[in-house]
Amino acid sequence: MNRRLLLNLLWSVPLAGGFARTALAVPALPARRAGVPVVVLDPGHGGVDPGAIGLHGTREKDVTLDIAREMAQRLAREHQVKVVLTREADRFLAIDERVEIGREAQADLFVSIHADSAPTKEARGLSAYTLSAKATDGFAGALASRENRADAVAGVDLKGAKPEVRAILMDLATRHTAKASLVARQSIVKGAGRELRLLDNPMRAANFAVLKAPDVPSVLVETGFLSNPEDEQALRTADARRTVARVLARELAAVLARAPFV
Repeated sequence: MNRRLLLNLLWSVPLAGGFARTALAVPALPARRAGVPVVVLDPGHGGVDPGAIGLHGTREKDVTLDIAREMAQRLAREHQVKVVLTREADRFLAIDERVEIGREAQADLFVSIHADSAPTKEARGLSAYTLSAKATDGFAGALASRENRADAVAGVDLKGAKPEVRAILMDLATRHTAKASLVARQSIVKGAGRELRLLDNPMRAANFAVLKAPDVPSVLVETGFLSNPEDEQALRTADARRTVARVLARELAAVLARAPFV
C-alpha cells in the first residue's frame, strides 16, 4: 500500500456525528508521477548545529551533506528515483521542519543520514534505526536522546477530531508506516553489509523525533561514528563517503522496487 492509497483509506473512514472532514489535518497531497518513487534524504544537523565532531575536527554536518548529495545524484541518475533533500547547503533545520518536508513531498521513504558520537568509542560501523517508543537497548536510546536534544518534533495535528476518530486515523496511518520502515531497515542493513562494515547488532530502534511522521516510512542511518578513530578516518576521505553513498543508493532503490513500497 503506497501513501496515496493510505491517504484515500484515511479519508474513507466515516466520521461520527457528522464531523466535518476539513477539520482533520490530513493534507490532500498532489498526485506524483505514476511509477516514480520519491525519497527524502535528510542530512543530519547543519548550520549552527555541527553534530558530532571527531578527534581530528571532522564535522558530522559536513559528512552527512556530502553523502546525501552523492546519494541523490546516484538515485536520480542510475535508479530513476525522485529525490528531495531536506537541506542542500550548510543551514540549520528544526526537526519538525525535516519531518514536514517528508510529508509535503509525499515521500515513499524518508532517510535521515548521520555520523554521530556513539555512547562508547569502540562502537563503529553502519547501522539503521526505526521508531520505537521504547528503545531496543541503551545504545539506541542514548543516540535518540542526543539527536532529540537538537529540537522537538510537532505531533500530528488532529485538533477537533473526536478521540475515537483520532485513534482510527492514527492506527491506519502508523500500521503501514511501521511495517514499511522495518522492511526498509532490514533491507538496507543486509545489503550494505555486503560491502560496508556494520555495527554489532546493526538493526535497532528508539524514540527518534525525526522519524515520527505517522504516514511516511522513516529510517535513520548511522554511516559510522565520528567518536571512533577508524570511522572518522574513513569518513574524512571523499572516496569512503562516495562508497557509502553508492551502496546506500543501491539498497534504497532495491527497497523501493518491492513490497510494501509497490
